[in-house]
Amino acid sequence: MPTNVRSSRWLQTVAWIVAILFVSGNFVSQVGAWTGPIMGVWFVGTQMPRRGFLWLMAFSFIPHLIKDWRLFLHSPLELAPQYVAWILLAALLEVLPLTFHRITSPRLPGLFSTLPFPLAATAVQILSLSCLSTRAFQFLADDPAANLPLLHVVKGIGGGPLLLLICFAPFFHNWIAAVIVWMWNHEFRAMKIGWGAAFVAALALLSYGFAQLAGAALLKMLSFGEILAWMPPAGVVLVSVWALLNRGKKKLWANRPEAVARLQSPFTGNPLHVVIENGREALVSSSGERFSIRDGIPSFLAPQDLTGDNGKYNHLYEVIGGFYDDIQRVFCALKGFSRNVHFQSYMSLLEVKPGDSVLETSVGTGLNFKYLPAGVQLSGLDLSPEMLANCQTNLRRWELDADLYLGNAESLPFADESFDVVFHVGGINFFNDRAKAIREMIRVAKPGSLLLISDETEKHVKEIYENGPGGYLYKNRKAPVSAPIELVPPEMEEIHLEQLRFGDTYALTFRKPAAGK
Repeated sequence: MPTNVRSSRWLQTVAWIVAILFVSGNFVSQVGAWTGPIMGVWFVGTQMPRRGFLWLMAFSFIPHLIKDWRLFLHSPLELAPQYVAWILLAALLEVLPLTFHRITSPRLPGLFSTLPFPLAATAVQILSLSCLSTRAFQFLADDPAANLPLLHVVKGIGGGPLLLLICFAPFFHNWIAAVIVWMWNHEFRAMKIGWGAAFVAALALLSYGFAQLAGAALLKMLSFGEILAWMPPAGVVLVSVWALLNRGKKKLWANRPEAVARLQSPFTGNPLHVVIENGREALVSSSGERFSIRDGIPSFLAPQDLTGDNGKYNHLYEVIGGFYDDIQRVFCALKGFSRNVHFQSYMSLLEVKPGDSVLETSVGTGLNFKYLPAGVQLSGLDLSPEMLANCQTNLRRWELDADLYLGNAESLPFADESFDVVFHVGGINFFNDRAKAIREMIRVAKPGSLLLISDETEKHVKEIYENGPGGYLYKNRKAPVSAPIELVPPEMEEIHLEQLRFGDTYALTFRKPAAGK
């Protein structure tokens, strides 16, 4: 009998209101002043630092260039390069704080991870404004055509307090944006987010209070203005040092003999052992095969693993890997149903006990690991380095530990009967060889294990994937998507197929015969 997930009108309404606010921020400056920093902090967190920097530079530079095209039409030709240079510099100053936040934030604990962006943004603002000397302000203030009251204030009190006045309130504004993204990344979990929500409220009150009392406070801060104005740059230095020193514990495979013992070459089947070469770990077989370990993840990929459909769809995941989790969350919210309920609809079919060794092939960003009981040994394999990098980020947020592997689900690097539980969610529809992937899952599962395969149906692929940004990848397929029940070897037991979530996904379960059968 199909298992459906009920839709929530309230959740759907809230999701659409929030979505409309963020879309309107592109057209209404008052709204964009709040949604812009939030989107910037969120986007840069979904990308690798260099790629995120380049994308943000393009997003910032190109629209400004288009917006100011009239300047080029009504100015001498020789000044055009100067205009372009100034616009490029403005884009750089806008993007640098976000890139700094992306690099340092993951290495800082809790709410401290929200500090890099507001500190860097304020420091850049202060350093930029400090390049305009008080003499320049005085010149403008003496100019009758420059009817700007603030300039007369600067003439009287100097530039230091002005820097503080201009930058202090935006500091809190940017901090609120960073805290909101931090809460979003932690899925608004009560224990952690209660502090975040209280912090946002406090920051909002402080910002409002500062705006109301700025005039009076400014007079009292004259003697401290220059010192206080340099506190954000000093904060940037301190945060940088903290992040540099707080690299976290390096995961050593030499200290994980149980995990290494279940590994074998996916090409020859030879067992592997850990060696250390030039301070770096690697896995080596008795026949001389060598598999590198990068950022704690052993790589078992060969060039032929990225051919055909595997290569085509892996390229897609490399592009959307950073957005993958959020795409699902937003899609579920706009549809009005709980993502947790959907995940539990198929994860509840597994038979998992504390202490079990669990393997997920095509683990992606590790979302399913959250729905497993505590005390299990987690392992995950995926074809995409981008997805595994995001999986590592998620594991740190959820305070979970898992052994991750870069490899092909059609050639698993594990010995026979290595895991108590083996399952696969999302991906098998577009494998090069689905039958081989299923046989590999069966091979590494212990006798008597219940295995699970779940993926999207043809209905979902046609309605969502074919009409999405990468829809061309799914059109003109050789055959429609179908649950691979006919590929399950006939000797398997308790073969069962059911539809989930309004018929958008399926769950296929079967049991490997117990030993002796």
